[in-house]
Amino acid sequence: MIDFNLVAAPGVTVDCDEQQLIEALAAVLDDAGIERESDDVSVDVRLVDEAESADLNGRFRDKPYATNVLSFPADARLPGFFALGDLVICMPVVEKEAAVQGKTVVAHLLHMVVHGGFHLLGFDHIGDDEAEIMEAAERRVMARLGYADPYAQ
Repeated sequence: MIDFNLVAAPGVTVDCDEQQLIEALAAVLDDAGIERESDDVSVDVRLVDEAESADLNGRFRDKPYATNVLSFPADARLPGFFALGDLVICMPVVEKEAAVQGKTVVAHLLHMVVHGGFHLLGFDHIGDDEAEIMEAAERRVMARLGYADPYAQ
């Protein structure tokens, strides 16, 4: 079971069914081989504005600007329970990126859940080899969800 807690900051809206977000995270867990039948998996997702994203990005990454998604892994695994951590998604950035990339906001939002979910599991894209592995995983999951390659130009 996935304990999925979605919270939108005041003034932040999203036109997406929460179940789609849960399915995106479930697909990430499945792709990574995480057993969901024996563990309750917990993740919190907060949808924020640019000011909050910039504040968090500045405080935790020394990058004082809004970004599409931030991940804060909890890495707490107990028998029967796996706390993945928190995702913070900046909806105005997601909306702008979706427009520039010619995607729907929902498709890009789901990609941010997928991307952030892999970060919560320890994936990264700092080096070329890491990026190749993570992006391949994201492509697999997005295809499984019925969406195009998120990195296609």
